[in-house]
Amino acid sequence: MKAHRTILVLLLSALLLLPGTASAFETDQYDLPPKPLADIGSEVTDHVALKLGVAVDKVNSEIFAHQKCLTEGTEGGDRRGCSSRVDELQKLNYLRSEDAIARAVFAQLGSGVPPFTSMGSWMDSHRFVSQPARYRTSYWKSIFILNPGITLTISPTVDLYGSEFGTDKVAHLFQQGYTYYKIYRHALADNATPAEATAAAVRWGQKSERTFYGTLIAGVYSNGDLAANYAGLKFYQGLTQPIVIGSVTRPAVLELSGGTWRFSEKRKDLLLKPIISDHLNEALNPSIFVKLLGWRSFIRRSVRRRSCNQWRARYPQLTKSGLEERSHALRLWFDEDYGFTDSDEFVTIANTCFE
Repeated sequence: MKAHRTILVLLLSALLLLPGTASAFETDQYDLPPKPLADIGSEVTDHVALKLGVAVDKVNSEIFAHQKCLTEGTEGGDRRGCSSRVDELQKLNYLRSEDAIARAVFAQLGSGVPPFTSMGSWMDSHRFVSQPARYRTSYWKSIFILNPGITLTISPTVDLYGSEFGTDKVAHLFQQGYTYYKIYRHALADNATPAEATAAAVRWGQKSERTFYGTLIAGVYSNGDLAANYAGLKFYQGLTQPIVIGSVTRPAVLELSGGTWRFSEKRKDLLLKPIISDHLNEALNPSIFVKLLGWRSFIRRSVRRRSCNQWRARYPQLTKSGLEERSHALRLWFDEDYGFTDSDEFVTIANTCFE
């Protein structure tokens, strides 16, 4: 047995050298943590609020600098670091725009070479006060063992406000969510309606899941990723505008006051909690796995063998109809189309553990 495992490890290591096998981050919510995870939603929100404060301070410092240029500089812009009055006014107008503050927030939370982000790295390495805070499926238990590029970079599971999901969803929220936001804003500038602009962003997300963020690279088309992208769009929109989430309108997080940015609400629970949901859980909001080399069948067998008893023990009240109803409700994001793609080949707890 030991010799067989050694050979398998060598083969998997060789596969890691193949193009496209080492860049995809996925997650496994079929495999439940041995102990319930602590809810770290409040701690994560505190960190996001801190980073928002840094972004606001940076933008405001630039605003002050350009204001000083206008009051102390000359028409020719001979004061060091200053431009002409027209240029200074244009810079001030931009810094006071929602695009400028969104970009500054992205720099604090979503920047990095995909799929890495500053926020995702913090989620994976921070020592949370509440424990256990993370659970990473072991190599040998992973449903992705036939795809070593995923298995060796699998994201740990966390619990935020009662929803369990992989930390890769945090990266999608702040990184690809910002891409959605830029597509949305550009479409509006081209005279699209808000609905048309949102649809354009969603189409980009679906294309990315079929290619460089999903099926082409990892063999996985993740509806959970699309939901995270969409939640990210809402996050960036909600920095400066009220956003509607279901039947609730959440006020804007930031506002302009006296020409500079400030927090408009001190209730931190409104910052992230309204956009965190079970849409991000890939056991409840299932992905589409490719059939290549029997991978999809292997995943179903693995879930049946390793995960079903976990779910029955943890949630003895579960029923097939209840799970199916819950998954069906996740096809829309609070009654909005986030790009969910249906399949007859989903691997779910309902159709695998309650046949």
